This record gives sequence, structure tokens and C-alpha cells, in this order.
Amino acid sequence: MKRKSKEEQSLIVKKYIDGETVMDIAKKEHLSRSTIYTWINAAAISKEKTMRLKDFSHMKQEFEKLQKVVEILQSAPCTASAPLHTRLDAIEQMSGTYHVHTLCFALKVPKGTYYNHILRNKRDNTIYAKRKAELKPLIEEIYHKSNEIYGPNKVCAILRERGYVVTEKTIADIMHENNWFSIKGGAKALYLQNQKRRENLLNQQFIAPSPNKIWVSDVTYYKFNGKTFYICVIMDLFSRMVIAHKISLKNNTALTKRTFKLAYELRCPAAGFIFHSDNGMNYSNSVCESFFCTLKTEELYRSNYKSEKDLISSIANYISFYNSERPHSYLRYMSPLKYENKYYRSHPKKFEQDGSDFDMTKIKVFRK
Repeated sequence: MKRKSKEEQSLIVKKYIDGETVMDIAKKEHLSRSTIYTWINAAAISKEKTMRLKDFSHMKQEFEKLQKVVEILQSAPCTASAPLHTRLDAIEQMSGTYHVHTLCFALKVPKGTYYNHILRNKRDNTIYAKRKAELKPLIEEIYHKSNEIYGPNKVCAILRERGYVVTEKTIADIMHENNWFSIKGGAKALYLQNQKRRENLLNQQFIAPSPNKIWVSDVTYYKFNGKTFYICVIMDLFSRMVIAHKISLKNNTALTKRTFKLAYELRCPAAGFIFHSDNGMNYSNSVCESFFCTLKTEELYRSNYKSEKDLISSIANYISFYNSERPHSYLRYMSPLKYENKYYRSHPKKFEQDGSDFDMTKIKVFRK
């Protein structure tokens, strides 16, 4: 009898595996049954060895996974038949202890469903979202208290003064999301444009070393109830504070003189200070013009006055707000009053010299 090759032995064993009996195979192949059984046993041992080499690691992993599943089902705060939202919460709670895939398998939650849940949860509960939720009522309060004047930069400055660590971008994001837009549009750009365009007696060197060194003045007008009202202001160049203002139906030298008299009586500046008035005539002054632009944009153009008295009172109230509360970008987002107070705290002797005759906290409203 010819010796069978390995391939032939494998084919004979396959016949057995496919269902033929050993007796039938022995008759067809003219082999003894013992020989066939020997080949069958040898093939089974080889197959078992091959399986162990290939799949032992996988089987071990599956076994360990099933052990984890049992642990999860024993320790989970809900069963695999609980409502979906309950199972999602349970997976999120246990994700620090067990692998998310195993948790989803144990509690019968599709992995995609869980990850969508996490993404939604992150959008609503991230540190950034919580921070925005904390800042929102504060920003809203500042924005509406300013009569919708302040933009992100000024709101940011006020919050920083209160001790909050914030960025202008965060403030801007929150304000945009809530449609809290400053009614001012381009006033700062106009101010910068005016600085380049205007010429004046100070050659645009608008820098004063301390209060009461340089005063500037200008006149603007506003039409109401068929009349033209002329508003004259005197500002301290150091702090941009409106020291005094007067309102008149006539635009003449007397208006400037009366405003100057009020400012001088209030401040009593030392000899040698500069008053930039161009001999009482109308003149170009970008600092005052910027203020007038702000006054009109934030107050005059937005209000419906009931009477001349209401107009005059509202202008006075706005100047009070401008001096004591409104942050100024030139002053590092301090109000004029805060900026002067800061200076005098740093120079107490100067306060004794310059401030002995007036109370800065009362520099608010000056009526006609």
C-alpha cells in the first residue's frame, strides 16, 4: 500500500469531519480503521494547539470583559432595563472606573448614543459655559445701568475693577449672544479721526501732567422745540472731567465767560494754568468734540424730552454720570472722578495744594 501524503491524510480526515463514517472511508481508501483514527486524533491535537496560539489572548480579554460586566451590573445604580436617560447618567458616573465600551455593553446603550449625550452635556456644562452663566447677569446689570451705552471693553473694565478675571472676548461673546449691543457706533473711530484732522492752540499735544494744569472748552448746539440751545463745557485735560457747563439760547463770548467763572470758582486753579478758549470764539478742539459726540450719541439723540427744563436736567444728569461712573478708554477705563482720586491718593501734597477749596465727590451736576 502506497504511503499517504500529508495532503491526502488531511482530505481523508475532512471526509470524517464532513460526516462519513470511519468504516466507509476505510473501505473506499483501502485503509485500516486504526490508521484513520490515528490521523483524526493527530489533526484534532494540531487544531487545538493552533487555536491556543491564535485565540488565547482574545479569549482572555473576553473573559476579563465579562468579569467587568458582572461587576458593573452588580455596582451600577440602575439595571440594564432602566430608562435610557438613567442608564446614560450611570455610565457617565462610572466612566472613571470602567471603560466606556464595557459600560455601554453592560447597560445596553449604543456607544454613539452615549457619545452624543456627552457632547450635549459638554455644551451645557463646560467650565466656559458655567463661567458665562455666572457672568451673564453681571453683564446685563452693567449694560442696562449704562443705558445700553457700554460695549464689551467698558463692561470688562468694570468687572475687572470688581475683582473678576475676564477677557473682552468672553464679554463680547456673551453680549452678542444676548443682543446687547452698544448704541455707540464708531464714536471712538470718529474721535481718533478728529485727533488727526483738527488743529488747535496746543498743537494737539493733549497731555497734562496733573489736574488743573490745562483746561479746554468748546461749544455745541442742539435743536429742541423750535429753539437752538448752545452747550458750553470746560474740561480738565488731565482727567477729561467736565468741570463746568452752561446752556444758553445765545452763542456768544458771555456764554464761555460764565462757564469759565463757574469752573474757576469751583476749582481755584493755581497761577500759570492754561485755559484753551481761543478768545471766546468757536474753535476746533478734538477732546471736547469727542465729548459732544458722546453726549449726543448716548443721550441727546436717544431721548424724547418733555420740556426745556427736562432737556437741561437730562444734560446735567448725563454729565454727572460721565464724570463719576462712565469708564474712559483714555483713562485706562476709569471714570474721570476715579482717575483724579487715584492721582491725589498718590500725591497727597498736591491734593492739599489743588484740592483744599473743593470736594471732588461733589463735582457732578452743574446747572444753568
